[in-house]
Amino acid sequence: MDLDKPPARQPAQQTPEGCLVVAIRLPVRIVVLVLVVPVRMVWDALVAAGRLLRDTVLRPAGRALLWLGKVLVVWPLAALWRYVVVPVGRALAWLGKTLVVVPAVWCYRHVLTPVGHACAWLARTAGAGLAWLYAQVLAPAGVGLRAVLAWLARHLVVAPARWLHEWVLAPVGRAIVLCARGLGWLLGTLVAGIGRVLYWTTRILLVLPALALWRWVLAPAGRVLAVVGREVWDALGHAWRIAGRVSLAVGRFLAALFRWIFVEPVRWVYRAVLTPVGHVVRDTVLCPAAEAARATGRAARQALTAARESVRQARADVRRMLFGEPGKREAVVRREPSRRETRTLGSSTTALTKD
Repeated sequence: MDLDKPPARQPAQQTPEGCLVVAIRLPVRIVVLVLVVPVRMVWDALVAAGRLLRDTVLRPAGRALLWLGKVLVVWPLAALWRYVVVPVGRALAWLGKTLVVVPAVWCYRHVLTPVGHACAWLARTAGAGLAWLYAQVLAPAGVGLRAVLAWLARHLVVAPARWLHEWVLAPVGRAIVLCARGLGWLLGTLVAGIGRVLYWTTRILLVLPALALWRWVLAPAGRVLAVVGREVWDALGHAWRIAGRVSLAVGRFLAALFRWIFVEPVRWVYRAVLTPVGHVVRDTVLCPAAEAARATGRAARQALTAARESVRQARADVRRMLFGEPGKREAVVRREPSRRETRTLGSSTTALTKD
């Protein structure tokens, strides 16, 4: 069973740190912490103020500006587009179709198309004539002229040029090539010697001193600067975290102090003074005043109802004195039974058994 168990993970070995790193770390962290704590506290205060400003001022102002822009810009533009631009565009489209498209189509169909067909017929006729002229006249003349020009060019140009190339230009060109090769070999040898001399001079005077300077001066200085930079960066991160905790503690202390100095007294005054006083005012003043207002409202509604009923009765009396009693309506025999009566098989209320 022990052989099946996975091997335990070995702890990561830390690289040994030199005395220079240990000597630089502590003073750098102290200095950076002293410099970073005020910056972090100012940063946290600015963040809190920015959040408060965003929640209390910027968001409501943005919503108000958005609503104002919608009312002053979007809705008028939408109404302008819907009730002005679209109808005007449709009217212009109808006018353009009526005044431009329809006449243009008629002109194309009844004027341009016949003219085009006539031009095409003329072009085909002219093309046929030109084709006959080319095939019967110009082609034979061109063939004869080409043969004559070819014979003249072969005897007057090609033969002299071939003789000049074989007996004059070719020997001169070979001599020039041999001279150029010799001159190129000489220049290559000279340039190679000068290049070797310059190479060793540059290597001795520049490369070897620069290599020694890099190996014995710049590389050690770079390692020291890298160690210092890494420690400064680590110190900045460590100091920033510590400053955050310090800022959080200071903020909590200030919040507790504000709560003890302002919030708790206000809460105590609200609970111990304002709430009982409000209850007393509500029970002794507001509730009786509300009950009296409700009673007054009920009395006013009853008076209005009585006045309305009196006016209705007086209007009925005046109508009766002027026009007399209204005539009584004659009773109409209902074909359907009343709600209380029910239909039976012996009743004559259906369409088939009706008298």
